[in-house]
Amino acid sequence: MKLSIFIIIALATILGDPAHAMSQWDKLNNEVETLYQQGDYNRAILVGKKALQAAQQSLDPNHPAIATSLNSLALLYNAQGQYTQAEPLLKRALGIFEKSIGPESQEAAAALNNLAMVYRSQGQYAQAHPLYQRALAIDEKVLGPEHPDVAVSLNNLAQLYQAQEQYTEAEPLLKRALAIVEKVLGPNHPNVAMSLNNLALLYTAQKQYSQAEPLFKRVFAISKKTFGPEHPNVALSLNNLAGLYRDQGKYPQAEPLFKRALEISEKTLGLDHPNVATGLENLAQLYRDIGHPVRAEPLAKRAAAIRAAQHN
Repeated sequence: MKLSIFIIIALATILGDPAHAMSQWDKLNNEVETLYQQGDYNRAILVGKKALQAAQQSLDPNHPAIATSLNSLALLYNAQGQYTQAEPLLKRALGIFEKSIGPESQEAAAALNNLAMVYRSQGQYAQAHPLYQRALAIDEKVLGPEHPDVAVSLNNLAQLYQAQEQYTEAEPLLKRALAIVEKVLGPNHPNVAMSLNNLALLYTAQKQYSQAEPLFKRVFAISKKTFGPEHPNVALSLNNLAGLYRDQGKYPQAEPLFKRALEISEKTLGLDHPNVATGLENLAQLYRDIGHPVRAEPLAKRAAAIRAAQHN
């Protein structure tokens, strides 16, 4: 199983609030973002809850700041694979943004994208599709056709098509998204890594390995430079590159990358995270492929236990 990189935290404009309340809220939100960048999702959730509480105590229930906190907290739950906790928060955030800022605002588009992402992560494609389409339409109308947020929406819709093996629909969206972010943000921006990763996954799914490999290598280089060597996004990029090598039978090249990805995920996300299960499954499959089922068995059992615990 391969993984793709995508996280977006919407930021609402806050006006007319008490200075001390806004200072507290801003400080907590900045801390959430810092912890996310460090891959410390558990602490980020705790701080995110404090930010939400601070906003709820000081502001009108329909203030955009509350929706922003709900949105950010939901994304942290999504990153932890806790989809049932993320979904209602995103629905609340979307409702507040639509009411307080407008149904065709950037904030509403971000919330639509994030809610659709939660549905896609659970294989609920029919629920995700209209949300992604609406978000893209809003972004194109409000921001213009070459804005980075348009690229994010294009990537999201393309990933949905890819999940359903609709590759011919996905590829032009991914190429357009990549062209936008490279032009607007420069060649080493994290959003460029996201677009490269998604395009590489599309090529891998179609066994176009020679086209995918240089893209995965660029993703790893950008992620390591941007986030540091021990961030979940680095683990994702290693997993994807290792999977590419495994698919081609290049097992000696794949094994150390899978191991390193698993180490990073365990350290940054905890031993029971879905990404850890994916890393265990990847390494177990590699050992089966090279004829070492005894080495694969404990890894597969541990991964199965993580998956089972998530569904309880």
